[in-house]
Amino acid sequence: MTGLLFSIEEFAINDGPGIRTTVFLKGCPLRCVWCHNPEGWKAAPETMEKRGRKEICGYTIEAEELARRLRRDADIFRDSGGGVTFTGGEPLQQWQFLCEVMDLLPGIDKAVETSGYSSEEAFGKVLSRVDMVLFDIKIADPYLHKHYTGVDNEPILRNFNLLKSSPKSFVVRIPLIPGVNDSLDNMLATLDIIKGAPGLKRVELLRYNTLAGAKYPMLGLSYNPPFDGTRAPEIHDVFTSKGIKTVVL
Repeated sequence: MTGLLFSIEEFAINDGPGIRTTVFLKGCPLRCVWCHNPEGWKAAPETMEKRGRKEICGYTIEAEELARRLRRDADIFRDSGGGVTFTGGEPLQQWQFLCEVMDLLPGIDKAVETSGYSSEEAFGKVLSRVDMVLFDIKIADPYLHKHYTGVDNEPILRNFNLLKSSPKSFVVRIPLIPGVNDSLDNMLATLDIIKGAPGLKRVELLRYNTLAGAKYPMLGLSYNPPFDGTRAPEIHDVFTSKGIKTVVL
């Protein structure tokens, strides 16, 4: 099979344990108003203008070719306790390609970073092949989730319940967007969703990226977020008191 990527980053240290290679798959059904990777939205190559020069963002690659490239660093992954992390975009949009690649990486630690927005079949197939999941929980309230991301969070919560009931290790990631989801109410509602999961290793609170809008002009898009991106988000750590390790990044 062939898949569509827009970047491969080596020696990543914040996308799972150890030294990792992060593979960015193109295509995402969400349209989060704070997104800092808009080049990951379209499931097709597109033109980006960088420093006055036009470049094509997105390329196809065969599963075996990608796996072969990733296997070259197997010794580095083993020695550092690292591996490969698949992200996006939303990697589950290309779940069949993703599964084929992972099947070609025996002995290498595999992680996926996902919004959880996919069919139950896709989520289950990928879950069965990974060692760890980095699961984004953006907003607990269904109405606000759809308002700010463009999609319902029902499939996300359904898949998260599958993850909770599985033996897999996982990390919950919460992007802290000022005035959108950084309220105490949202943190408490998120705690209700995630508590009681034996596989939960930690919660990562990700500060809003103030450079989120930098890539939009390169794609001919404008970035006009409906919130004050200059304000630092509030940080409510309601998780530590419940025995859940929490990291602010």
